[in-house]
Amino acid sequence: MSSRTRGGALAALVALFTAGYLAPYLLPTVVGRLSAGLGLTPAQAGLVGSVLLLGSSTAGFALAARGERIAPRRAARAGLLAMAVGYGSAAATGLVPLVVAGAVLGGLGSGTATAVAVAGIAGQRDPHRASTLGLLSVSATAGALYLTLPHLGGGHAAPLLAIACASTLAWPATGRLPDAGRAVRKRSTAVRAVREPSAATRAVRESSAAAAVSGRGPGDTAVPGPLPCRRAGAVLAGGILCWSLAQNALWGVSGRIGLTQAGLSEVTVGAVFAAALGAGLVGVTAAGALGSRLGRAVPIGAGTVVIAGCVWLSSSAEDLAGFATGEILWNTVYPVVLSYLLGLAASLDPRGRWAVMVGSASSLGVACGPVTGSLLSDRAGYPGMGLVLCALLLLVAAPMTAVARHASGRPLVPGSIRRRGGAPAAVLAGRGPGTATLVPQVGAPEQEVAPVAVPAGRRRMAKSTFRLARPSDRG
Repeated sequence: MSSRTRGGALAALVALFTAGYLAPYLLPTVVGRLSAGLGLTPAQAGLVGSVLLLGSSTAGFALAARGERIAPRRAARAGLLAMAVGYGSAAATGLVPLVVAGAVLGGLGSGTATAVAVAGIAGQRDPHRASTLGLLSVSATAGALYLTLPHLGGGHAAPLLAIACASTLAWPATGRLPDAGRAVRKRSTAVRAVREPSAATRAVRESSAAAAVSGRGPGDTAVPGPLPCRRAGAVLAGGILCWSLAQNALWGVSGRIGLTQAGLSEVTVGAVFAAALGAGLVGVTAAGALGSRLGRAVPIGAGTVVIAGCVWLSSSAEDLAGFATGEILWNTVYPVVLSYLLGLAASLDPRGRWAVMVGSASSLGVACGPVTGSLLSDRAGYPGMGLVLCALLLLVAAPMTAVARHASGRPLVPGSIRRRGGAPAAVLAGRGPGTATLVPQVGAPEQEVAPVAVPAGRRRMAKSTFRLARPSDRG
């Protein structure tokens, strides 16, 4: 498999991740413009935003239940089409029921695209690097839109049309994704390859395309097995649900905090958000350069504590300095921790099932965030809401750190399986359908090696052992 094919598949996954994850990043301006353009109350606008993101999480859970039976190319194109139709129709009308229906359809499309991208990223040889590239792309896109949208006039249409256009731009990249329906039927494809040469060429292309996305060899087969690390995966999914809910509860009302409590204009608030997402690019770049040198427990635990402090600072800000400091520092650390959480979920199951389910749990928390933030701010005010969210983040930091410390094993790389026969032996053994569950697979947690006691005394070899053969010995 050439590096060009692998790079093209990674670019397709990054483009798909950017389009699917753009709606949560634009949530503050979507909720604010729904409230101003359609005459909705803050709680009603937050509810519409929650319904949009709830559709996204629903699609993710549905795809996670189907597992590896889904064709990535077809699912990605279906999700992008739903995004274009849903968000486009919601932007074209001013009737609230039609806007809600379009938002739900667009949210389903966003969740589908994100789930396909996350599953493909989990199968990469370096999922942390792939998820970092995706977060870099979506942060840069959202930052550019926050600088552009205030100059395109008011109303709710502009951010929704921007998301629809992003789905349209990501459509050509789906041609680099494999059609898993053909790749799974390997035996029938092999029979056709023997009968006609053109079928052999198609089989090689399909196998190479599937390997480019999954990170496996062209001849590998995806044999479904039991879901590993169920307890750790369930704790991680529950923790990231609360983690995402707490942060998106503030993110959904951040625009109103800047406009009402801090007394800023929409252009200034948009500039602060763009600067915050730009700082997020720096944070994600630093996380990509740092890699796994500190492990996953330290970035997840310490980063969540820092995020909790930023949430309180941003929610209690009354001027530009406090608001900008809280938002910029928060958005610098948030994508860093998120990239390590996605990498942790990918390490629990190389086939991407836990990655999809943890991503869907995060989307569910994102969906409940806007309405939670609106209700808390109406009852307790913005500073009181910040204290509640800060306490929730500190509460979930401990179990997620424990999962990162105890349940994420080192991935199998060629250098770590030398004592099992080397990388070629592991890859060849993993291709056999009968031994797929008996041999270590690339990407699986490394098993512990039991120490073997070696006797101290050894029998010395006599000289007769090394006697050379003579012509007379032939008889």
